Amino acid sequence: MIQIYNTLTKKKEEFKPIDPPNVHMYVCGPTVYDFFHIGNSRTFIMTDIIRRYLEYAGYKVKYVMNITDVDDKIIGKSIEEKKSFKDVGEEYANYFLEDIKKLNIKKADVYPRPTEHMNSIINLIKELEEKGFAYNVNGNVFYNVSKFEGYGKLSGKIIEDLESGSRIEINEEKKNPLDFSLWKKAKEGEPYWESPWGNGRPGWHVECSAMSCLHLGTTFDIHAGGNDLIFPHHENEIAQSEAANGKPFVNYWMHLGFLNIDNEKMSKSLGNFFTARDVLKKYSAETIRLFFSQAHYGGPLNFSEDLLIATQKGLEKFTNLKRKVENELAEENNGGITPEFEIGKYKTLFSEAMNDNFNSPQAVAVLFDFVKDVNTIIKDNEKIDKKFYASVKAFLQSTAENVLGVMNFSQKEDDDMATKEKELIELLLKLRQNAKEDKNYALADKIRDELKAIGIVLEDSKGKTVYNIIN
Repeated sequence: MIQIYNTLTKKKEEFKPIDPPNVHMYVCGPTVYDFFHIGNSRTFIMTDIIRRYLEYAGYKVKYVMNITDVDDKIIGKSIEEKKSFKDVGEEYANYFLEDIKKLNIKKADVYPRPTEHMNSIINLIKELEEKGFAYNVNGNVFYNVSKFEGYGKLSGKIIEDLESGSRIEINEEKKNPLDFSLWKKAKEGEPYWESPWGNGRPGWHVECSAMSCLHLGTTFDIHAGGNDLIFPHHENEIAQSEAANGKPFVNYWMHLGFLNIDNEKMSKSLGNFFTARDVLKKYSAETIRLFFSQAHYGGPLNFSEDLLIATQKGLEKFTNLKRKVENELAEENNGGITPEFEIGKYKTLFSEAMNDNFNSPQAVAVLFDFVKDVNTIIKDNEKIDKKFYASVKAFLQSTAENVLGVMNFSQKEDDDMATKEKELIELLLKLRQNAKEDKNYALADKIRDELKAIGIVLEDSKGKTVYNIIN
């Protein structure tokens, strides 16, 4: 039984999909005017892991992530770069898709874009206007917050408090400072679409409501995004969607915690602003994913170089076991003992952790325990049957690879140089073994020590030697 913390109810709830085993899930994606930063990547990676675990648990997930391709920032970038807003949106949308692929994030089933859904957006605004939740002032259409009885139920904010403490820019066209734009009248030089209210473009909030309901239904299972979207974005999505459709919009709201850089809020002015593309130049996708997995998705997380280096070292335990397993499975001899080892225990513990509101830190701890216990068995036994290694590989593939995305058994050596390095290490191991057989222990020890000095640690066990690479 999967438990999810629901932002709407402020408690953990048993997950009950509307139409099991189908699950409909929507995640707020990027506004494509620049490369996305490492804080955004936490949302994209952790929601990817949640999706993967739901699939591991037997659900069939329809996963939708919007790409906002018309917005004030995109228009500003188009002016700055002297390009059309379409070219800017297309360029950075492609960069986004490239980078999430590098982060080993599974493709969404649909990446809806507002420019491709203008009819649905306009129809939703018309519905709201007809039902008295929207009003038009000189071509600008606003949502009347006071008309929606449940406004504030997601964020816990009270309309009266918001009004009294409002710092929203004064707009004399609005009936209430909290009212928000559904349709913006076109300014000179801006892109626009024809509508019943004149030429213009949609507001940000209404885009997500229209696209999510079109692709997932007027009530769907899970909506996720960063904590910063709870108010006003997600609050406004609820108000629009439920006012138009007359039914609950989303059953489970999930929100991702903030990412700080060296204990400070990420900011370009502080010089601690990193794009995911920057970080990927220094660290593998598996390292970044393991780093995020070691903290619960809903809490804050501190991002630093030291923590990434520590994570990289932790990842080596998985990499080194993978190498041992693959080497053993490649051996022709199929003899050996079958050690007593209850893999089912780790499967249960992994599922128990993830069933508890996707507790990835506990799930990672289970995997580290698994790796440690497998290494102990390998060290204590001279020859082990291939069935043992096959079962180890199958467990790691189904959990560390397919759910967390921190391993990749299908990944081969990146290039010829990496293959040559492996062959050189194995050659040195053979020379060392020959030296030991000739009782030339000084040479054998020298080879071991020289390799260790460059980060290749040898491990002698039951008549064989394996190597681990330590960064």
